[in-house]
Amino acid sequence: MTTENKPNDVNRRDFLQKTTAAAIGSFFIVPRHVLGRGYRAPSDKLNIAGVGVGGKGFSDTNNAWNKGTENLVALCDVDWGQAQVKKNFELHPDAKKYKDFRKMFDEMEKDIDAVTVSTTDHMHAIIAMAAMQRGKHVYVQKPLTHDIYEARMLTEAARKYKVVTQMGNQGASNPAQTQMKEWFTKGLIGNVHEAHVWTNRPVWPQGIPVPTGKFDVPADIDWELWVGSAEWVDYNPAWHPFKWRGWWNFGTGALGDMGCHLIDPAFRTLGLGYPTELECSVGQVFIKDWTAEYIPEGCPPSSRVQLKFPANKVNKSEVTLTWHDGGLRPFHPELIPANDPLGEPDSSNGVLLIGEKGVMTCGTYGINPKVYLKDGTKLEYKQGDFGNKYTTMPEYGHHVSWSDACKAGFNSKEHKALTSSFDYSGPLTETVIMGNLGIRSYTLRQAKADGKGFEFPGRKKLLWDGTNMKVTNFDEANQFVKRKYRGDWKLS
Repeated sequence: MTTENKPNDVNRRDFLQKTTAAAIGSFFIVPRHVLGRGYRAPSDKLNIAGVGVGGKGFSDTNNAWNKGTENLVALCDVDWGQAQVKKNFELHPDAKKYKDFRKMFDEMEKDIDAVTVSTTDHMHAIIAMAAMQRGKHVYVQKPLTHDIYEARMLTEAARKYKVVTQMGNQGASNPAQTQMKEWFTKGLIGNVHEAHVWTNRPVWPQGIPVPTGKFDVPADIDWELWVGSAEWVDYNPAWHPFKWRGWWNFGTGALGDMGCHLIDPAFRTLGLGYPTELECSVGQVFIKDWTAEYIPEGCPPSSRVQLKFPANKVNKSEVTLTWHDGGLRPFHPELIPANDPLGEPDSSNGVLLIGEKGVMTCGTYGINPKVYLKDGTKLEYKQGDFGNKYTTMPEYGHHVSWSDACKAGFNSKEHKALTSSFDYSGPLTETVIMGNLGIRSYTLRQAKADGKGFEFPGRKKLLWDGTNMKVTNFDEANQFVKRKYRGDWKLS
């Protein structure tokens, strides 16, 4: 947009030229309303709005606010009764309060520069898209989206609307991951052909029958907004708070909760892209003898997912990556001593990369990486070997680096330095959610032709066309690429 078509706007160059004489010998700050959209004085603050401001949203909004370095101008949450939502409201009494993000955007569009999104998984994409379409920078909690299609749409939208983006997998900014990449680039463990990633999640009820019962909606909750784009369900404390993670209607299970943290070190270090095939198995639940429960609405109690990736310029070997959850984990490879833990000290979460010359392992967020080589050498990461000005900040400065990049602008060096902008985290999320597509396909069942029992046609290796977001050998699985929204909700 040019200033010639808007006579009330002041051209920045003309403004500076005409005020130079008056400014000599004094210091002044050019306010944002004078410079117009797209221009910002270096000392100006970012105006941030938060959608979903309790739980993880509490730390997201306050880390981005950075003790007043930026302005927190609006707080939006569908449940004003949560303790941390109340606390956030108390900490920021001047921030406007909302339950409906759409109303917030309508009323405050000109006063908001950037938005954090920390809601249930099923609303991430719709809220983030609405913000980006208004030219707002966005920070979105992991997983970036609920399904694969949404992740692709957000990745493309970030480029289209020229906004600065970051996903909330804060371990991406952990300097220890820089160490892992350097070790690998030096060729210490050689090309990697096998990788394992595991977690103790779920740590919420999962693999259980669908909740039932009638409950009154608490006065502080807007339940219509909480359900949002999902298929309608009546209020039940078994859905909210937190326990929604185990239900496909709202959440993405153990993979969605931890996959973007734990698959990230392997994805980043090995330069992975779209997988080409996938196979999985899931844990069963027996309440009645000899009769496995069939609960397609919910995530399983445990699962294993195997993804295959082609060789690339970074790692010149095909990689088989296996995900384990529900407390399952891989066993010690030969090079790791029997008494050394895998991943974290209690082995509850971790990453293991097995190469031609050695193995590399780390915990959640890439913490405490180690290398074990065939010649008996063991290398450990030393705090301080790598770092930057954000290293000592909460969550490795993942939020603050995003705030700084928002002020610097789209395609700035600060933007390009972000560790999880949507150009990276979009494909990562697609890979993570691809695992859930496999799990849901595995549990599909249909009656046998003779009417005696059921068969499970999705229990096969799925072949994946990543570019076109399509399973090529079992069309029924493609229903999980893109879900249907309820009512008037849409991603546009």
